Amino acid sequence: MESLIIYFESIPSQHRALILAGGLTLFWILEGAVPLFNYKYNKWKHAIPNLCFTFSTIIINFVLATFLIKISDWTVANDFGVINWMPEMPLWIYVTIGILLMDFIGAYLVHYVEHKVSLLWMVHLVHHTDHKVDTTTANRHHPLESLIRYAFTLFGVFIIGAPIGIIMLYQSMSLIATQFSHANIKLPKSLDKAISYILISPDMHKIHHHYVLPYTDSNYGNIFSIWDRLFGTYMYMDRNNLVYGVDVFPDEKKNGELMELLKQPFKSYQRPTIMPDDD
Repeated sequence: MESLIIYFESIPSQHRALILAGGLTLFWILEGAVPLFNYKYNKWKHAIPNLCFTFSTIIINFVLATFLIKISDWTVANDFGVINWMPEMPLWIYVTIGILLMDFIGAYLVHYVEHKVSLLWMVHLVHHTDHKVDTTTANRHHPLESLIRYAFTLFGVFIIGAPIGIIMLYQSMSLIATQFSHANIKLPKSLDKAISYILISPDMHKIHHHYVLPYTDSNYGNIFSIWDRLFGTYMYMDRNNLVYGVDVFPDEKKNGELMELLKQPFKSYQRPTIMPDDD
């Protein structure tokens, strides 16, 4: 465990790029081998806006990385933060608690808030208006959302007192987890369900991408399913009934165009509170 943390403390940028590209490639291949839905689409054309948002997120994270490092270093130097206030414990427990708390604040909490605050939902819905959810959807986040999520990450690092090794390990795990949960792959239902007791499985997360409430407002987790189960936001529906997208943004053509997606958060929109019983 110590050698793992030491590695992630100074993980080269090329290695982080390999994790991103390697995950996309692996799940892209698996989508062709064991697809959940047999989409009739040009996969590369569909991927272009999603990959553009992926690159914008990378750029934003790179530009703001200095703040993350400085906050992390300050918490460690000043013995500040939740995990630094805990009694001495084995390294693996220390790392596990750090990753769990990073997953809660940097993923579950921000995701929940984005769904509950109207202005933030308008930014986040770009992620939801993909009608063909696949592994490239994982980082389909408007640049404004990338900034919002980074702010929550910085807050999490400060409150938790996470050292940079844990942060980089968490971010790598988070990247693979979200590529996995969005991938258009069909696992045996028994395996998917078993995974979902600990981790966010593909079927579990795709319920979150169903086009109407209350399913859209459920299953917010990224790596661990504990938060949805603990806070009562877990829901289940049969994967064969899934319909992706957002009901009030039904134009699939516009929802696949980069410029339209960049303008989407600024469009007039009233989120419905009563949904049809479609299932």
